[in-house]
Parts: sequence; C-alpha cells; structure tokens
Amino acid sequence: MRGREKPKELRRGWTTGACAAAAAKSACSALTGKGFLDPSEIVLPRGETPLFEIAHCEQGEGWAKACIIKDAGDDPDVTHGALICAKVSHGKNGLRFLAGEGVGIVTKPGLPIAVGEPAINPVPRLMIDAAIADVLDGRPPNFDIEISVNGGEALAAKTWNPRLGIVGGLSILGTTGIVRPFSCAAWIASIHRGVDVARALGRSHLIAATGATSETAVRGLYGLPEADCLDMGDFVGGTLKYLRRHPVERLTIAGGIGKLSKLAQGAMDLHSGRSQVDFAALAKMAGVDAVAGANTALEAFEMVGTPLAEAVAQGAKVQAEAVVRGTVALEVIVVDRAGAVLAQTGF
Repeated sequence: MRGREKPKELRRGWTTGACAAAAAKSACSALTGKGFLDPSEIVLPRGETPLFEIAHCEQGEGWAKACIIKDAGDDPDVTHGALICAKVSHGKNGLRFLAGEGVGIVTKPGLPIAVGEPAINPVPRLMIDAAIADVLDGRPPNFDIEISVNGGEALAAKTWNPRLGIVGGLSILGTTGIVRPFSCAAWIASIHRGVDVARALGRSHLIAATGATSETAVRGLYGLPEADCLDMGDFVGGTLKYLRRHPVERLTIAGGIGKLSKLAQGAMDLHSGRSQVDFAALAKMAGVDAVAGANTALEAFEMVGTPLAEAVAQGAKVQAEAVVRGTVALEVIVVDRAGAVLAQTGF
C-alpha cells in the first residue's frame, strides 16, 4: 500500500518593501562609484539576509536606478511578478522618499504615513535607510529615493488602496520583509487600516461585509459611500477584535446565510476550510428537525424560509456582541445571492 504523500511545503516570498530596499542598495552603490550590486543582499528586520537578482539597471548624471522582479513565492499576491524599481539621486538633508510611477500618494488621515506623502510604509523606509547605510561607509545618506512599480496603478485597483485614500498606485509594504503564503496577515492589516481611516475621518457607521453582493445591498439601504465599507471577507473575528479596541458608533455586518450561520454558531473565521456549518445546531435554531439533514445552509433556508434567516441573524448578532463587549452598536443583515435582504436585526 502506498504511503500518504507529504504535503508540499509552500514557498515564501518577499514584500514590496524588501524588493525596494534591495533595489535602492544596488542603485546607491552604483551612484557612489562602486557599481551595481547584483545580487543585492539586505538584512531583514528579523535578521534574514536574502539575495535579490537585479532585473534592470541604468545610470545617468547624478542618479542610478535598479529594478527587481517581485517574487511572492506561492502566495496569490497581486504584486507577484511586478517590477519594483528604486531611483537614487543626490539630495540634501537625509533621505527624501518620492513616489514614482505606480506608487500611490496618501490623501486621507489615519494611515501610518502622513497625508501628501508617498505610500511607502514606515518599516520599508527603515529597511531602505539601513540598506543604503551598508554601502556608505559611515557617510551621511543625503539622497532622494524614488520608488516605482511598473503597472502599479492598475494593480492598485485590485487592492484596498482606493478605499483607504491612497491614489495613483500601490503601497510599498512589509513589516518583516517576508511574504508567507496564505497567511491572511495582509488582508487583516488592510481591515485595520480601513478602520483607522474611517475613525480619522470621523465616520460613525461602517459596513463589514463578507462579499461584494452583501456590501452593495447594505450600501443601498443606507446610502453609504464605498469608503465606509470594510472588505471583511472571512475575517469577522479580526474585524470585531480590532473594533473593540478602536470603536466606531455603529457597525453593520452583512453576508450570505452560509457564512453568517457559522458566525451564529461562534466561528470567527468563516472560510470553508477553517469552519463548517453544524446542521444539527442549525436545526435546533430553526426548530425544524429536517434541517439536520441539509447539505448546505441555502438548502436549510429553502426548507424553512425567513424564520431561519432571522434566527441566524440574531444568533450572529449575539456572537458579534460578545466580542465587541458593548463598545460598538451592532446589527446583522442576511442577504441572498441576488442582493435581497432576507433578515435584518437592527441595532
């Protein structure tokens, strides 16, 4: 009998911030007369020392530019394969960070970078500073650092940046320099930043939806702009825990009956691979024994109708309120696949 095969270990990758730092180091080396570094080695925040191959480089009077193709490993990162470039020019009074093509500008408060600044996050800035220091032999780092991402503005449309008020391109991100496949950390961090921006703008009512259909339905009910919506996905626990510490006045949780049935049963991660509907419990909730034999929550709804949706909504509200502990007024809305409201608890 053939033994069970060992699962393939997923390959990790590198953040845009790590790529930008390695590119900046190579370009700075060329600008200071030492030639481009290829590969370019940097030290990540936790001590790792990866090597980055230079995909393109060029140099002119008073500047040098190096580019790296981002490798996100086995993570489905929107920036995988993007060309990350750093153009280093002589400057004055330390490092000045500039947004080149495909890198966004911050236009709303609440983010870790000030309004009007390039969307190059604090840790990547520190990584670039440290990488450049490696080639300066103790000299002061007086340079302008322009980071660009080929096609970054189009890629940014697939991210949270438009909602967060980052216009014109991507953010240069990363706290460790490493992309861990399917870690969910980047998505949850984006939810947190969405809350931060909303609070900084004084927004009082947010929508946390599991998908586009439920979000659109609730926006229609309340006339709220896209900026007041958190693309919660499956991460209801991460959303609620952050709101407990950083509350807003009101939160509407919206989703389909399947995912909200799991929330009503206490699941805080609604992904199908990490939580399942307990149909026996759902039958008790509905008061209909036949629901225990259902294959899906949708089938259970078809058996019972509106009373099941209302029970799920109330159960989900109870679970969510247990997490926020009175810091946020909550309601839950169950939406069908066509965007029709099946149940609404109110606040």
